[in-house]
Amino acid sequence: MSKEEETEGEAEKVDMCNEYDNNSVMICEDFGDNLIVIAQNPPRKIRACENNRRLDPSLNRFYDREGKIVGSSGVEPQDADYSNLPPLGDDVEVMILARVPISEYWKLYLLNKRYLSLSKSGDIFKIRRGIGFRESSVFMLANGDKRWSAFDRQFTYHRKLPEIPSDMCFSSGDKESLCAGTHLIVSGKEIGGVVIWRYELETNRWLKGPFMINPRCLFASASCGDFAFVAGGIRMEIGTGVLDTAERYNPDTKSWEPLRRMHRKRKLCSGCYMDNKFYVIGGRDDQGRYLTCGEAYDVDKSTWQLIPNMLEHIPAATYQSPPLVAVVNNELYSLETSSNELKVYLKSSNSWKKLGSVPVRADSNGGWGVAFKSLGNELLVIGASSVSARGDSMTIYTCCPKADAEELRWRPLECGKNRLSHFILNCSVMFA
Repeated sequence: MSKEEETEGEAEKVDMCNEYDNNSVMICEDFGDNLIVIAQNPPRKIRACENNRRLDPSLNRFYDREGKIVGSSGVEPQDADYSNLPPLGDDVEVMILARVPISEYWKLYLLNKRYLSLSKSGDIFKIRRGIGFRESSVFMLANGDKRWSAFDRQFTYHRKLPEIPSDMCFSSGDKESLCAGTHLIVSGKEIGGVVIWRYELETNRWLKGPFMINPRCLFASASCGDFAFVAGGIRMEIGTGVLDTAERYNPDTKSWEPLRRMHRKRKLCSGCYMDNKFYVIGGRDDQGRYLTCGEAYDVDKSTWQLIPNMLEHIPAATYQSPPLVAVVNNELYSLETSSNELKVYLKSSNSWKKLGSVPVRADSNGGWGVAFKSLGNELLVIGASSVSARGDSMTIYTCCPKADAEELRWRPLECGKNRLSHFILNCSVMFA
């Protein structure tokens, strides 16, 4: 047997690679010879031999049995000697870890028990909140998927969340979602009745509850910092009917608290947070009539203000989705589902200004299946492309909107092999 054949045969015994989605790290372990290989992107399987430390040049590095870093050439790197420097204090280490991107947090679980406890307890996210260091993560469920997907802001990192341990009724039925702090809240219906499942970022687990005070569907929702608001919708417990009630979710106490009732009962409405107020826009009343008015809940005064004719010039269709709205830099934007046109709300005149078309087909299904969200200082839209042939795959665009602009420039984002169906069932943005 040649040396190459012998090497290949030995490698088959130690090929214990774990592959992750693109832009993740691949770790190989050879328990017989204590070899740990850390590879750079894109992830792929490699073969390592106990007796031969030559690896592909694309690898960052590997460690020998004594824990020494050895380069691809088999020569130990000549790094500077830092042994005389004092170690970092615990507080400094924590402050550094708090600035690590969320997409890298799974690696902290592999460091030691202290970092594992720091992550799972949620303390690391409290520290991030205290120093004002947060980032956006996008959670979505696409048509045909059983598991939610999580993306970073640039859609370069992707992972699948654990499957929700619910029944077939919940999995196949309509759901609504919102984020508050590090919780992703998903509302739907199981065989036994209305249910809420919450995903906790700290523990990477789905837990049941807490239930709303007034369980509902087709409601308006919005997030602000560590709180989430819901209002209106259709009652889903004893009896049915359109609601005028509102609630606020607190992730720290894992509980809902009631708010004052709105001026109008409404379903199929949308929500947003702007000017320290929770806005509820559009929808239909208990007689099925289209509502052009909006309402704003002042958090400080605990009062609702009715805003007449807020959607007066926006057309309504029978099977149209709730209004597609998003707030960026305290300005309200709307994607008109009949024309794919973007508009900005002018608060002083209670009117809308056109900003040009959006490169996603919101008109193909009356607005259903399109994600239109705020992503920091950008607008995010996901759906079927209106400018290129992508088949059934989703397209992602962002732009930095300006209320005084005549037309906006949309930037396409690539997500590599992680492209999902273009019909987005649910989408929420977490800021943690």
